[in-house]
Amino acid sequence: MNERVSIALTVNGEPAEVSFAGYKTLLEVLREDLNLYGTKHGCELGECGACAVLLDGQPVLSCLVLGVDCDGRSVTTVEGLVEDGRLHPLQDTFADLGAAQCGYCTPGFLVTAKALLDEHPNPTREQIKDALSGNLCRCTGYQQIFEAVEAAIERSAKARRYDVDSRSDHAESRNARLQPSDTP
Repeated sequence: MNERVSIALTVNGEPAEVSFAGYKTLLEVLREDLNLYGTKHGCELGECGACAVLLDGQPVLSCLVLGVDCDGRSVTTVEGLVEDGRLHPLQDTFADLGAAQCGYCTPGFLVTAKALLDEHPNPTREQIKDALSGNLCRCTGYQQIFEAVEAAIERSAKARRYDVDSRSDHAESRNARLQPSDTP
């Protein structure tokens, strides 16, 4: 039963090869073999959501997934939400709005909310509640968590508008420089 297995997978956008005891869950492989500690041990029964990660873009409870079943798959943990050294808007708003108090449940909420926003960029409050219903928090009472997800949606929309406006302004400026001048 202590037979070791080796798999190749993508973790947080990077290829990884890992060898581990075949009985280990994805949670144990992430924490014990890949040294990714953001994903938390919670109930280990699939009831609390603290161990949630994205497996091929879908939220799963890593305590219920065998590591051997992840060969050739893509896993995103809370560490993988950072892009170009910048926090994901969800991470920013969770910090800004007090949605992360003790922080133990936060990684599971963040990856689950990211999956929701990837699928539904403008969810309703009810859709947010439904998507996060498998994640338990003992500290916040959930209101700040829902508000943080809504604030992340708003910030992302503003950032997209800014990017579009910036590209438009840049194009107009470039085109103006390329236009022939009436003056010699």
